[in-house]
Amino acid sequence: MRLDRRIDGAPLPVHSDGQTKSDPLGKPQFHDDVGDGGARSDGFVMASTSKSFGQRAEGNDDDFEFIGSFGHVVPSGQGFMNTIPFGSYMTPALEAHSLWKLYEAGESLVEAVRDVNIKIDSGEMVAVMGPSGCGKTTLLNILSGIDEPSSGMVSVNGEKLYGISDDARTDLRGASFGFIFQDFNLLPVLSAAENVELPLLLKGEAPHEARKKALEALEMVGLEDRGEHRPAELSGGQQQRVAVARAIVHQPSIILCDEPTGNLDNNTSKEVMSLLSEMNRNQRTTFLIVTHDANIAAKCQRTITMSDGMVLTDSITTPPEEE
Repeated sequence: MRLDRRIDGAPLPVHSDGQTKSDPLGKPQFHDDVGDGGARSDGFVMASTSKSFGQRAEGNDDDFEFIGSFGHVVPSGQGFMNTIPFGSYMTPALEAHSLWKLYEAGESLVEAVRDVNIKIDSGEMVAVMGPSGCGKTTLLNILSGIDEPSSGMVSVNGEKLYGISDDARTDLRGASFGFIFQDFNLLPVLSAAENVELPLLLKGEAPHEARKKALEALEMVGLEDRGEHRPAELSGGQQQRVAVARAIVHQPSIILCDEPTGNLDNNTSKEVMSLLSEMNRNQRTTFLIVTHDANIAAKCQRTITMSDGMVLTDSITTPPEEE
């Protein structure tokens, strides 16, 4: 086996015995097993070390951070990245296999979601479209852990969402997801800052830290001067920005949106979507957006179209240039 090991971007040849030619910083070790739930694809495996700059991790597995379950390399030097292009393990941000959701309606059996398979990679912005009653919101509820499927599997960043305890699912949802709703769902008796900090307080964060993070999130959405205003004192667009701040305050990896611009006028919808697109580009936040609006879907990288509980198409789109 001959591989290229790269240290800080410099390609170096690696012999089959694991010794790196002309590389004084270390000998990589290889393990070729791939763990469950993952897929092998062309790419790189990365590991970092806590060793001081220029020091070598002397073959001690405690000296490096193991990335994935299929391969690692003894790393060298603070901040160095060691990469092996033998097939990387890319864990999807959100993945579903063979999802079904059945409801009883009198003597009838309603198939709200029918054998749906979806994979959303980290950093993607994906729209789900379709007519009313096609299963979009039901699918979103299943993917978010709100509504359990009749059968099938959902994984979030490689971890199973179902088949675990309620407490474990609540913890996984709280750590991984942010939610943005059509109706904002702000508590009217709380200020903007209090609404945003609420998820942090429920997780047990200290009040002063929660408030600090809430104000930082409001600043990110351009509402740093509206922290003490209650929802009734804010416009619809401002309320939705507060909802965005609340969704991102705990730094989730995935944000799920159910018609996030449904109650906004065209100009305000563009402003909110520009904000979400900017977050996707700059922070690599993963978005799944249920929408009826083709203009919203056009700003996403992919559009999934549903009908009668099934996925009809899953197509890549090129978002238009921001105005």
